[in-house]
Amino acid sequence: MTGFDILTAGRVIFGRGRMAEAAKAIRARGTRVLLLRGSHAAADRLATDLRGLGAEVEEVRQSGEPVLDDLEAVVAQGRDLRIDVVVALGGGSAIDMGKAAAALIPAPHPAMTYLEVVGEGRPLDAAPLPFIALPTTAGTGAEVTKNAVIGVPSHGRKVSLRDDRMLSDLAIVDAALTDDAPRGVTLASGLDAVTQVIEPYLSCRATPFTDALCRDAIPRGLTALSRLMQVEDATARDDLALTSLFGGLALANAGLGAVHGFAGVLGGQTGAAHGALCGRLLPGVLRANARAVAGQGGDTTRHQEVAAWIGAALGKVSDPVDMLEARIDGWGLPRLAAMGVSASEIPALAEASRTSSSMRGNPVELRGETLEAILRDSL
Repeated sequence: MTGFDILTAGRVIFGRGRMAEAAKAIRARGTRVLLLRGSHAAADRLATDLRGLGAEVEEVRQSGEPVLDDLEAVVAQGRDLRIDVVVALGGGSAIDMGKAAAALIPAPHPAMTYLEVVGEGRPLDAAPLPFIALPTTAGTGAEVTKNAVIGVPSHGRKVSLRDDRMLSDLAIVDAALTDDAPRGVTLASGLDAVTQVIEPYLSCRATPFTDALCRDAIPRGLTALSRLMQVEDATARDDLALTSLFGGLALANAGLGAVHGFAGVLGGQTGAAHGALCGRLLPGVLRANARAVAGQGGDTTRHQEVAAWIGAALGKVSDPVDMLEARIDGWGLPRLAAMGVSASEIPALAEASRTSSSMRGNPVELRGETLEAILRDSL
């Protein structure tokens, strides 16, 4: 057995009602709090509780996925206020913005010094501020990952700010914060969560640790998402939140694959929601990877296992991946054309995706024509 490392948050708290522990835990780490937040009412309660404990709280609303100009503005604000702890309560976008702000407020250089692909990709020169994450969607697992995805419109890309020290000091995953989320949000984020346990399981960097997480989470997440597409269900919310958490742990330690290699590029070009892109691309990538591995004489056992888990969760049929795609269509997820991808862009998008960092975890290298075919079939 080859050796492996395990990277994760300093502490993870999981369970319904555990958000009640947040204010005291945050206050113990600092006095001047920058709160990156979405529209969830829990952020109002948290800000009130923090102020009641004597903290100074600066609230910053995060709407849409984070982009470079907004990040630089938040970093400047944090420095001016001498912020000493950063908290993010919201979806993956709020958490990524909070994580990036915590990393860059103490940094001596501009963000482009540290951004991958479009920047210099240098490691951080200074340790990030303490960072606490409370997700309100079950999808990205960003509360336990070491990177923040930032849009750079001038380059038409979404790229990562990445450093092992960017892992949160504390992640509080309270599934009650995801209850009654809009159906579209549940679908897109849930498909992201499912993708983020399937890709690490198939990754060329998989480890016994990530395998254990993914074997539990793949059928759990598929079953929970299918249930939530029919009815609101607290148990399914809990299961999807656990899937998302396991996905964050798995991707941080085993990488991802072609779905996310595509999603970063397409998201930067179109502005489409990350989870929606992942869900739409997942079936095509699963088919392409299984064919490529078999064509190279590789072991397809894991691909067969994933197909079996899909079939068990969604209905036993001759081709579970076809069934998954049919369910995704039936649940109302748009196709790539409706998200702003045109056929004429496919060669350039495929080429840009081929060099994405996530592609390094794919089980095999996919040829350019294969990448183009996946995109065409998903239009």
